[in-house]
Amino acid sequence: MARRPLPRILSSGSAQIARSREIARSAADSATDVLHPLITISRGLRKLAATARAKWAATPKERRGPTLLLVAACVLVVALMPYGPLLALVLLMAAAAWKGRERPVVKTGPDDAEIARLKGLYEALVPYFSVPDDPSPLFAHGGDWSGAFTEYAFDEDGRLTRLRIAYPPYFTDGEPAARARIEQLLHAKSGRGREYLFDWDEEGNLLVMSVLPALPTTIAAQRFVTVPGETVLGFTDADAVQRTVPVVSADGTEDAPAVVWRTGPRSTEPHLLAVGQPGSGTTSLLRSIALQALPHGDVLIVEGGGTGEYACLTGRAGVLAVECGLSGALATLEWAAHETERRLIAANRARQAGLPAPEDTRRPLWILLDRPGVLGHLAAADGRPDPQELLQVPLRHGRAAHVTVVVAEQFDSVDTLSEAVRTHTRARIVLGPATAEQITAVLGAQPHTTPTPEVPAGRGYARLGTGPVLRLQVPATPDPYDDATSEAHRRAVLELLPERPAITAPAAPTTPPAITVETPVTTPPAITVKSPVTAPATVTASDTVTVKTPAPVAVTAPDTAALTAPDTVALPVAAVEAAPGSAPEPAPAPRAEPEPGPAPFHTPVPAEG
Repeated sequence: MARRPLPRILSSGSAQIARSREIARSAADSATDVLHPLITISRGLRKLAATARAKWAATPKERRGPTLLLVAACVLVVALMPYGPLLALVLLMAAAAWKGRERPVVKTGPDDAEIARLKGLYEALVPYFSVPDDPSPLFAHGGDWSGAFTEYAFDEDGRLTRLRIAYPPYFTDGEPAARARIEQLLHAKSGRGREYLFDWDEEGNLLVMSVLPALPTTIAAQRFVTVPGETVLGFTDADAVQRTVPVVSADGTEDAPAVVWRTGPRSTEPHLLAVGQPGSGTTSLLRSIALQALPHGDVLIVEGGGTGEYACLTGRAGVLAVECGLSGALATLEWAAHETERRLIAANRARQAGLPAPEDTRRPLWILLDRPGVLGHLAAADGRPDPQELLQVPLRHGRAAHVTVVVAEQFDSVDTLSEAVRTHTRARIVLGPATAEQITAVLGAQPHTTPTPEVPAGRGYARLGTGPVLRLQVPATPDPYDDATSEAHRRAVLELLPERPAITAPAAPTTPPAITVETPVTTPPAITVKSPVTAPATVTASDTVTVKTPAPVAVTAPDTAALTAPDTVALPVAAVEAAPGSAPEPAPAPRAEPEPGPAPFHTPVPAEG
């Protein structure tokens, strides 16, 4: 039996119904747009009426009569005014439209997704913040999270940006291991890839976790506003330090919070050690320090990597040497050790004599050593001493002699650092991606933030002596001779480099001048006889003669000495002859003693290889 088809109205009824619903929805939206002002005014009039009703209900009964009389008088005055009713109607409609406008919904609490995230974080903290013997635990499975999380904030993606946690008093917040477990858990549950700051309040049993914004990387090398003896290592968070430095960045001029390192005789951290991964920015840090030290001191640079990162400083005023080879490094560091000893001896002698220290002993001397582990390996293979052994004197006595040592090394060669370097470098910096264990091993303290796996060059942590661990961003100081350097950074570094001293060519040899030597006169002295004697008469005993030569004249006579001009004597004997000899030679010109100069500097041996 053939099946009969359904009626057309039944088969196409669902499509017509959907189409009808679409038409009705479009008509309702159009009507809403057209009648929106009327809807707004109606909503406002309803709110105004509700407000008036509430005010009338709140008015005491004894004051309702005068209030009603005052309102009636106002209505009468408005009715009698020209255009009064029209103006009153316009004002009423305007007030209703303002009162009935749609206001943005103010969020007063977390939504469902945020509540679920807070509940999950609360349950994860229960094993760490609860004990079985607690009669009223603050953290319990299935408990109320609002009592433990007193403050919270989320970003646009629904991730936590700030959380304030109240934990029980018996939690061991004084143990670094216990605190590290909590920080690691909060970091994992709140979202990785961001840097969190954990502020522990042991007295109030509170923990505040906040997301830190990234440090700016737009500050390049420039002349910072500091005094001699101060070096800007980089920039940090605004609430971490109390000093700001005016800088020029890509966004304009601003006051940036700076990490300032003080060196000199009164410094408690006279030497610096920087450790990082390859490409983390340790070489840029040393270049930045060298550019800041050159206006007030001299710089010695020893590069163990041999990549020519400091070629821009070669031959500059104030740069004593830039060595890349082992022989040159040994000679340079040996001179630095002798120079430190010379400064100490000169300053001690001046102090004993009650005089100020000589000027050449007070000019700062900076020794920048990049990757000494490579040089130590080459020295061991060649049977020569490790260059780090020559740093013992500058490291131990450098503060009194105005000598500062800065050492940069990579993580894979930290174990090659000598004991003197580890002991006397109290200022420490870690750059590049590093684990919390690596940072703690170098700085001696754990940072309060969670390090991120990917950071830009020059980003890391700094600690000066026993101070707190600070976030750090080194100012961009790339090699200006590198092709990958931007033009702005290249110009910034080149403007800070001192000028190279002019080298004068030796003069061409000329014909030596003729020298005239005056020889003494060897002609026999002339003797003038004043008595009337005919020439050539013989001088007798009664004659008087005058000697006209400066040369001594020997007179052959008893009891008569040699005579010189202008002596006049009566000769007892008539025998007179010139004494052999010559005129006295002129006294030599006084010899100018050379002025004492700086301590002798060993000529650096050319770089190997």
